[in-house]
Amino acid sequence: MPDGSDAIEIHALAGIDKIAAEHWDSCAGSDNPFVSHAFLLALEQSGSATAETGWLPQHLVAHSPDGQVVGVVPLYIKSHSFGEYVFDWAWANWLHQHGKPYYPKLQVSVPFSPVTGPRLLTADDKVADALCQALLTIARQSRLSSLHITFPLEAEAHRLERYGFLLRQGLQFQWTNDGYQTFDDFLGALASRKRKQIRKERLAVVNSGVIIDTLVGADIKPVHWDWFYEFYQNTTDSKMGETYLTRAFFELLSASSIGDKVVLMIAHDQDGPCAGAFNLMGSDTLYGRNWGAVRDIPFVHFEACYYRALEFAIERGLKRVEAGAQGPHKLDRGYLPVATWSAHWIADPVFAQAIGKFLTAERASVTHEIAKLGEMGPFKKGETTEEQSPPSLLNSPLY
Repeated sequence: MPDGSDAIEIHALAGIDKIAAEHWDSCAGSDNPFVSHAFLLALEQSGSATAETGWLPQHLVAHSPDGQVVGVVPLYIKSHSFGEYVFDWAWANWLHQHGKPYYPKLQVSVPFSPVTGPRLLTADDKVADALCQALLTIARQSRLSSLHITFPLEAEAHRLERYGFLLRQGLQFQWTNDGYQTFDDFLGALASRKRKQIRKERLAVVNSGVIIDTLVGADIKPVHWDWFYEFYQNTTDSKMGETYLTRAFFELLSASSIGDKVVLMIAHDQDGPCAGAFNLMGSDTLYGRNWGAVRDIPFVHFEACYYRALEFAIERGLKRVEAGAQGPHKLDRGYLPVATWSAHWIADPVFAQAIGKFLTAERASVTHEIAKLGEMGPFKKGETTEEQSPPSLLNSPLY
């Protein structure tokens, strides 16, 4: 569809396969693997993110007057709110109680990936503005209830705010590499009690007889994915969760142009493979995504998901480790709270006003939460001996 500007034309595509990888990636860049053509293609080709699973692709592509692709957006029509990690179930219930449908809705995101990254994929401010306008035009013309952009960069969130989007703030726990050369350097920056706790946990894994292999890229074979998928299914089933990703997704991703970015931790005990952690590597960040296990062995989760991830990041000179959603328990392991963002356009003006008031109060609470949790981090502060427990996160009927 034309975007309304004199120079840029924007069209929607019914699948990521409708655009050449080099054209999409020329806009997405190579820093964040989650917005790459290869990642999104693996989701669609594997049957993980499709119309049948409630993720109908409507990706936007912006063309310059000479036909060049100058901007793209990963866009979906959603028939539910699963796999988003910014929870709006209460919003849907509120509209339903007032006799109005919430679904379908428009969603700009990377399915099943609570990873901050660019969502308006362009290097041109004019194109970014045109994409914002196009998103709103689609939402209005389609008469959909709402439009949501989850886990954008903060600068993108504020751009969207200028177009009338309501901003929501969340938090995650992420680790920052403060110039560490070894894992012991990191431990040396911690308060002594926290340092001893981590060493005790790691020693417990060694003494249990568990061995953990870190596999990267071509080191990962189909048998490793067989093991990991069993872990993944077992863990989601046991937690009454949703197994969003199919077995084919992992192997398609591994065979793709970003296969060398895949990092897989596989744990073995005396009975064989028992647990694993799936990660993706960006230009300066390791992103922890999925964990699974078939046997509950103390501290293996911490070792595979957190400590091995930190070691890998230090060895590779990466700046950050993002360990995904949830997790005040990550605080003691060096992962500190950081703000995340989402942007929301609500068609119903009364509902939009109510949501706006709620989000204003929620942002203040989350900002306070981040500050309080940050003060309780494990790093040295004069070697205090008092142990504190993190406060519970905001509990609101609209959260």
